[in-house]
Amino acid sequence: MTLVLVVDDDIQIARALRINLSARGYRVAVAHDGAEALRAAAKARPDLVVLDLRLPGTDGISVISSLRAWTVTPIVVLSGRTDETTKIAALDAGADDYVTKPFGMDELLARIRAALRRSAVAARQADEPLVDTGSFSVDLGVKKVWRQGAEVHLTPTEWGMLELLVRNRGRLVTQKQLLADVWGPQYAGRSHYLRIYIAQLRQKLEPDPARPRHLITEPGMGYRLA
Repeated sequence: MTLVLVVDDDIQIARALRINLSARGYRVAVAHDGAEALRAAAKARPDLVVLDLRLPGTDGISVISSLRAWTVTPIVVLSGRTDETTKIAALDAGADDYVTKPFGMDELLARIRAALRRSAVAARQADEPLVDTGSFSVDLGVKKVWRQGAEVHLTPTEWGMLELLVRNRGRLVTQKQLLADVWGPQYAGRSHYLRIYIAQLRQKLEPDPARPRHLITEPGMGYRLA
């Protein structure tokens, strides 16, 4: 049975989440501060974490970063903070989704199901070196790309971007992560690099670069391989 760790210092919200998740067949563990959340995650190894950001002691962003140091467990943020800066910080730290309070329980449950599905797909795909999008195929083992049966030449930087998107296919890869992994942490503010190189990849790989089907922009956040 799927175990969900709920982390929220609001007793009523935590109780409501426990009741609703339990009623739908989930096992539920609850923590009310950041330190307790990290201990519970290490001990219980949940399948998904629902996390508030405003927590006593260790804040939610720090909890996300600490979890991402050792686990890929999906993290759905549930927060009253609606500013874009906070959302980006949470996603950059490793959150998989962000839901703002007040929230609809049905929407939150749908987000949880979606995050669990993506996690299951990622686990199955982890050992699959060959990825076929339907428009082009990528072999991570030999670092080659084909489109319509012909090999496509990519520059080292283009390959670096594509490889990161392929390894995280279906999931958002933030601008910060792309810049740090492909160019280096000193390039954190050079988001125009991403626009240039994603355009080049679309020209080489998308059937219609002006209407991309696979290399998708998530405005203000990053990119996703669909």
